[in-house]
Order: sequence, then structure tokens, then C-alpha cells
Amino acid sequence: MRGETSGSVTRKHRRLDVWKDAVDLVELVYRTSASLPAEERYGLCSQLRRAAISVPTNIAEGSARRSTRDCLRFLDIARGSLVEIETLLVIARRLGMIEGDRNLDELTERTFARLSALIRSLSRKDHQPQ
Repeated sequence: MRGETSGSVTRKHRRLDVWKDAVDLVELVYRTSASLPAEERYGLCSQLRRAAISVPTNIAEGSARRSTRDCLRFLDIARGSLVEIETLLVIARRLGMIEGDRNLDELTERTFARLSALIRSLSRKDHQPQ
């Protein structure tokens, strides 16, 4: 069993396209970072992987929160991790450690766009008069 459901209840985050994209992004980042030089195992590689894992985990944790404000806080952390991934990839490419990867770039951009749209949507709900 892949742990996709708890009993018959699907967790809310598992229905989010942005969470699915973020999990795919983790996989791509791991595959890409595997080609980094061995001396970067505890540097760039580790930082890149931690940032990647942070995205879907913070989306999941935020979606499990009771208040919109708490959810938004975790989604903001996830968005910050996406920008960190982007920056680390730029650095690795400039140093000639990895090649450009269109799929990775497109998935990072799509995940950022979807996450930003979710944040905007929830922010509007959070600021509406009750």
C-alpha cells in the first residue's frame, strides 16, 4: 500500500494539483541532483533536496490546518522554497555542475504559478467580511 489514503478518506492536499506537481518536482530534483559532484553531497545537493522536499510537505501541512491564516503561512514557506530551488539550480548551472533541464524549469514555474494562485484565492477568502 502506497499510503495514499487513510482508510477511505483522501487527505485534502492529495486532491491539489499543486501538491501533485510539487511531489513530481521532488522526484526531478532528486534525479538532477544525483549528477552533482560528490563533493557537493553535503552542500548544494543537500540544500537543493531539502528545499524540494519542503514544498509538498508545507503544502500538505498547510492544508491540514484549521484556519486559513495558518494555511497561508505554510503555503508562503512552500513558495519561498520554490524560489530557493530556482536559485540553487541557477548556481549549479553557472558553476557547470548540471545542464539546463527544460522539464525541471517548466515544472518549477508551473508549481510556482499554481501555488501563487492558491495563495491569492485563499487570501481573498481570508479578507472577506464574515
